[in-house]
Amino acid sequence: MSTLFTKELLVNYQKLDAALATALNDVQDSEETSLAVFIHTEPILNPAATAVLESFGVSGVSSGKDIFTATLSPNAIAQLSEQSWVKYLKRSQQLGLVNRRINTPKLGV
Repeated sequence: MSTLFTKELLVNYQKLDAALATALNDVQDSEETSLAVFIHTEPILNPAATAVLESFGVSGVSSGKDIFTATLSPNAIAQLSEQSWVKYLKRSQQLGLVNRRINTPKLGV
């Protein structure tokens, strides 16, 4: 098992993708809610698992759903990585609008 202490957090790195693991190591404040993630879980969640997700501010938690999005603190990510019903956690990149024109040739007849 690849569980390591990172800045005093116990994290199961086997459940994190590389981008999230890197971002987790770069964050200074373990309580700051700053990391957007996808949480992949077992499809059937028990009430305790639902309560844990909701306590971290995850919305739309329902049985049968197995992917959730949330913005979490490193501490919350560490706690979720230790849950047996969490399959893995993946970093979600902030998408930005592209404000540029694409030069396309004009068609003429």
